Amino acid sequence: MSEKKTQVADINRSLYDFVMPEEGYERYANGLTPDIVRAISEKKDEPEWMLQKRLDALELFQDMKMPDNWGPSIEHLDMDHISTYVNPKTKQARSWDDVPKDIKDTFERLGIPQAERDSLAGVGAQYDSEIVYHNMREEVAKYGVVYTTIEDALHDPKWEPVVHEYFGTLIPPRDHKFAALHYAVWSGGSFVYVPAGVTVEYPLQSYFRLNASGAGQFEHTLIIVEPGANLHFIEGCSAPKYYEANLHAGAVELFVKDGAHLRYSTIENWSKNMYNLNTKRATVGKDATMEWVSGSFGSHVSYLYPTTILAGDRSHCEFTGITFAGATQDLDTGCKVVLNGRDTTASVETKSISKDGGINTFRSSVVVGRHAERARATVSCQSLMLDDISRSDTIPAMDVRCSSASVGHEATIGRISDDTVLYLMSRGCSEQEARTLVVNGFANPVSKELPLEYAVEMNNLIKLEMEGAIG
Repeated sequence: MSEKKTQVADINRSLYDFVMPEEGYERYANGLTPDIVRAISEKKDEPEWMLQKRLDALELFQDMKMPDNWGPSIEHLDMDHISTYVNPKTKQARSWDDVPKDIKDTFERLGIPQAERDSLAGVGAQYDSEIVYHNMREEVAKYGVVYTTIEDALHDPKWEPVVHEYFGTLIPPRDHKFAALHYAVWSGGSFVYVPAGVTVEYPLQSYFRLNASGAGQFEHTLIIVEPGANLHFIEGCSAPKYYEANLHAGAVELFVKDGAHLRYSTIENWSKNMYNLNTKRATVGKDATMEWVSGSFGSHVSYLYPTTILAGDRSHCEFTGITFAGATQDLDTGCKVVLNGRDTTASVETKSISKDGGINTFRSSVVVGRHAERARATVSCQSLMLDDISRSDTIPAMDVRCSSASVGHEATIGRISDDTVLYLMSRGCSEQEARTLVVNGFANPVSKELPLEYAVEMNNLIKLEMEGAIG
């Protein structure tokens, strides 16, 4: 009898779809029980308050109902067939030479740590449920910048009280069912602290690789940027493609204090069997700025709406994003901005591309509080459909409770002009090259906001997705 086939061959994703064997790995049983939650907490030797938070979240998860399909269906996501913890059984390394060869080969093929050597101040690499590599440049650390795992911060007497103060306050476990799930089984992620007035000259990056089949990844990112400080943080994600479902339900909590600036860039390239149910949220103090740059190229189903709370007067938010949905993909994405401070401003610009029956839904929510005098917000979303079987929808919501506020929304949906394709073909391009050029131009507002290495990666992803897109 032949061995059961679990991996889906897909020539266009060869850079990302390779799989390393799980030989010697520690894998917890599928499903979710108090014993599994206790085992995760015990393995990490957590303080009692964290274990209690996990158990309380588990009760919430079991009591809360599944989303009622106001977005894409997740009926085929069965937690009884998802392992919530997979450990490659390697100690976290601070030297790349100490990382096990199979894991090192994975990240080498994905460009890590080449990007670290070229342009980053620090890198964290997570493999399945655990961080396997973490390092930061000494010249950054000497200014008091902390970039470590939350697990390590919990074991540091100086930082454990800080984690206790902030963890789970911006995204509470009651937020939704999968937030509760996250807090019950979270593992890995990053803790970043930038002292007041410090500018981190180079980006910090975390890269998340889910290698295991039928598993979930639940990393937690907690970033605190003190008054007047400046940071660029980059998040990258990928996974090979399997026939069975995988789940990503991470959480990102960002605290941007008065006069500070944080840019959070993401390139998500999850495989097309992934349910991406991630939650991201930022709170922004007076005269502070929060920037989101988001590229989403993978997953079977996504629910992803980064939220920014402009709490301080004259705070500002910019959201720039692109989503690419191909065959079998239903991506429900967007963003939410809450303007509470006076003279707050927000700018949202998104692009979506659909092909081969892919579905893109963009949701925006702009909420202007009663005391947000002279608040201003603009939302612009553009959709490009590459055939007549794909779909693109825009669902804006605006709740304005202050008469001096100004809020605007515009949306356009279109297809690639035949005249444009013919012109480019007359200049020597093939039809596929012509369409790819148009799509790259369409995506340019996002790629130009990324560091060079990541802009190149995004353009390569577009090229891979465009293969065979003629028609």
